[in-house]
Amino acid sequence: MAVAKLGVVVLDCPDPHALAAFYAEVLGGTPTVESDGEDRWIDLKVPGGPALAFQAAPGFAPPRWPAPEHSQQIHLDLDVEDLDAAEKAVLALGATVLDAEDRERSFRVYADPAGHPFCLCRIEHG
Repeated sequence: MAVAKLGVVVLDCPDPHALAAFYAEVLGGTPTVESDGEDRWIDLKVPGGPALAFQAAPGFAPPRWPAPEHSQQIHLDLDVEDLDAAEKAVLALGATVLDAEDRERSFRVYADPAGHPFCLCRIEHG
């Protein structure tokens, strides 16, 4: 029996509005502001998936990938049908390439605009 149920994955970042907008374009959904009066927390209900939230973090330092001496902190695996099309889309939205040289591999690694690593993973049909 599980002790808990996953509620939301929260990403610290310097600009919650900008990062929520990036992931809304990538995953769908509409960002909503938590009414704390300061817009330090943005929720994104992802259609058919777990919720994401974005929290303002003063002094945020992005993770480094790959760097064994520095924690990657967290990364998201995002399933896609077409790696090339998805890559083009996330790059146009402001992502940067971290590791996408091996074009035969079933995944490619990027960083979101705040520096969090994420992978685009080809859906394997079998």
